[in-house]
Amino acid sequence: MKIGVLTGGGDCPGLNPVIRAVVRKSIQNGHEVVGFTEGWKGLLENKYIDLDVDAVSGILHRGGTILRSSRTNVYKVPNGEATIIKNMKESGIDALVAIGGEDTLGVATKLYKAGVKVVGVPKTIDNDLNATDYTFGFDTAVNIAMEAIDRLHTTAESHNRVMVVEVMGRHAGWIALHSGMAGGADIILIPEQPFKMDEVCEVLKKRHARGKNFSIVVVAEGAQWDTSDEKESMILQSQELDSFGHVRLGGIGNLLASEIEKRTGFETRATILGHVQRGGSPTAYDRVLGTRFGVFAAELVQKGDFGKMASLKGTEIVAVPLEAATGELKTVDQKLMDVAATFFG
Repeated sequence: MKIGVLTGGGDCPGLNPVIRAVVRKSIQNGHEVVGFTEGWKGLLENKYIDLDVDAVSGILHRGGTILRSSRTNVYKVPNGEATIIKNMKESGIDALVAIGGEDTLGVATKLYKAGVKVVGVPKTIDNDLNATDYTFGFDTAVNIAMEAIDRLHTTAESHNRVMVVEVMGRHAGWIALHSGMAGGADIILIPEQPFKMDEVCEVLKKRHARGKNFSIVVVAEGAQWDTSDEKESMILQSQELDSFGHVRLGGIGNLLASEIEKRTGFETRATILGHVQRGGSPTAYDRVLGTRFGVFAAELVQKGDFGKMASLKGTEIVAVPLEAATGELKTVDQKLMDVAATFFG
């Protein structure tokens, strides 16, 4: 059997461990593996590289993806689906392993319904994919954000400042919540709960009134400011949409810092971590999780159990339908947010 592998969407730490595991396990099962470059774009253009044991040697600790990635949407390309099927047939590809998030796996779901033999591996740094407890890359991003918060504590205290830390999280606040809790943030703002600026400032004023001369506010990039007219407003870098209809978020941290300083008089600075959270080596947890996902995906191909995705349930890796992963986003549990709120102010 000839198996194709691709990585789509944003990069994150742990992709290379997955690729390595798929290749090693598939070769042990007697199969040939190729890697399509730049996600679905590579399959549309029939661009791939051979993946043998030597090709994946030494990539376990590397961030990013050796196959590179793109945000190409097959179904926004004329005759995209037919082109994919044609290229797979001409290249002798019997099965496909798609590693990606909601958008990449959404395409995989449609292709499976069109007859393509495909299995999925969940990848999203935001940890917002449904039907799996955790995705690789999330743990690394949380640890990077936590370390930044730890460092900002010292400069905030030295200068009697409020420090606003903007982290990733388009529609779900998992990174903000976990890193904020681990870093001892005084306020955490997430997309699931639109915030009122007056309430944020009141918490900070009360904190300072009892003798605390600095504060840390962690905010997800997709957090929404509930303005005076009760409309929820997302802060955008650009109105331009990608091929999956997503706008580019970012800037809430700077806006928040400006408003806090204006309304409280406390000197306030913003730090936007941005793509720093995506880069660098994966944590041990993400290396192991990525490896387990990759081996499991290769086993699904071996068994011919297509239209499924590797999923972490508790401590076990199980198979779930691709549709289950892309039906709705996994948002922050209110109970966990209540735990974090215990320490606000």
